Amino acid sequence: MTPDALIAAAEDLIRRPDATSAGVWPRASALLARQALEDALALQWQVRPQTAELGSCSMRSQLACLATYLDPITARQVAYSWAALSNACHYHSYELGPTAAELKGWIANVRTLITHIAAQSPAQDRDEAAATNPGSC
Repeated sequence: MTPDALIAAAEDLIRRPDATSAGVWPRASALLARQALEDALALQWQVRPQTAELGSCSMRSQLACLATYLDPITARQVAYSWAALSNACHYHSYELGPTAAELKGWIANVRTLITHIAAQSPAQDRDEAAATNPGSC
C-alpha cells in the first residue's frame, strides 16, 4: 500500500468506528499512520541517490537527518508525530488510547510529510521507488 492509502485507511477508522472496531480503532489508526510515515520516509530516501543508504538506518537516525532535506519545523513535527504514534501503538494497561483529535493532528503532520516528498520528487521517480518498496522499511 502507498502512504496515501495507509493514511486514508487511518482516517477512515477515525471517521467511521463501528461495533467491530470498538476499543481498538485508535491504536489501529495510529499503527496505519505510523506505517504511512515510515513508508513515506523510505520513499524520501529512495528517490535521491545520495540518501539511498539512509533507508537502512534506524528510524531515529532517519528523523535526525530529515531536517537536512525538509524545513526544520516540518522535520520536528514529523519526528514528534512518529514518537507519539509509536507510543500510541503500544497497549499500556494504565493508559487510554489516543483520542480522535490527537490522531487527526498526527495524521496531518504525516500528510504534510507526504506532500513535501511528492513536491520534491518527480512523479516517475516516486512511482519507481514505490514499486521497489511496496512494504515497510
